[in-house]
Amino acid sequence: MLKAVSTYVYVKERLHPGLLDGLVRGGAQAIEIFGARQHLDYVNRKQHVREIADWFRTSGVPLHSVHSPMYTDYEMGRTGTPPVNIAATDRAQRVEAMDEIKRALELAEQIPFRFLVQHIGTGDESFSEKKLEAAMTSVEHLRAFAKPLGVRILLENIPNELSTPDRLVEFIQITHFDDIGICFDVGHAHIMSTVEQAFETMKAHIRSTHVHDNGKDRDSHLWPGNGSIDWKQTMELLRSAPHTPPLLFEIEADEKVNPVEKMKETFEKFGN
Repeated sequence: MLKAVSTYVYVKERLHPGLLDGLVRGGAQAIEIFGARQHLDYVNRKQHVREIADWFRTSGVPLHSVHSPMYTDYEMGRTGTPPVNIAATDRAQRVEAMDEIKRALELAEQIPFRFLVQHIGTGDESFSEKKLEAAMTSVEHLRAFAKPLGVRILLENIPNELSTPDRLVEFIQITHFDDIGICFDVGHAHIMSTVEQAFETMKAHIRSTHVHDNGKDRDSHLWPGNGSIDWKQTMELLRSAPHTPPLLFEIEADEKVNPVEKMKETFEKFGN
């Protein structure tokens, strides 16, 4: 399995080549960039994006994916800015969300990447037919925008009623969007039901992963082995997927833990 990591572990910091160098020293063979303006200012194409694009061009390490923006501000919503929500039933809010996502997609013009990981709704979002229809319209629009850029949309299972494994698979089947895949979030699956149940439901559509652990109590994004997920079973499941996905860590920062050293240790334990 390809060893990969999300820059989410550094989301509170400005992304720079030194951080990316560290992730490679930790064993990453591919990178996912977390789309947050304070982390990578994707609208600053002449400076920040160019700096990161130069690193990818010279390092030879591929940008595997970009996590779609969750907020439009530079504070991850702490300013009171509403979240980016492609399932919003208010058309103006939905258009604003799609515009922000398209700005992140345009990274592909300077840094080619394969996948955009997209949430449907926000955390704990309830289900309604109107929200589902809004999400279908949004994904159709984003899919059309992404295709000429060489990017495929991956929907992520997140803890809400719109993004359960069953509903994501149904979404793909109803829309007939055959090029839409799924990013299998192992930690979210553990919270919502079980890793095995979620995997079996979605396995035909899985193209990437978010790998992290938790105690089944909250979405804590711990290093594998620091929660209650059965990692022997999980790794067997991932290796059995029809399209073997990368092992892509999406970990929350811990000031007591050196991410580079912890990556080395965790890849050695789970990545073979």
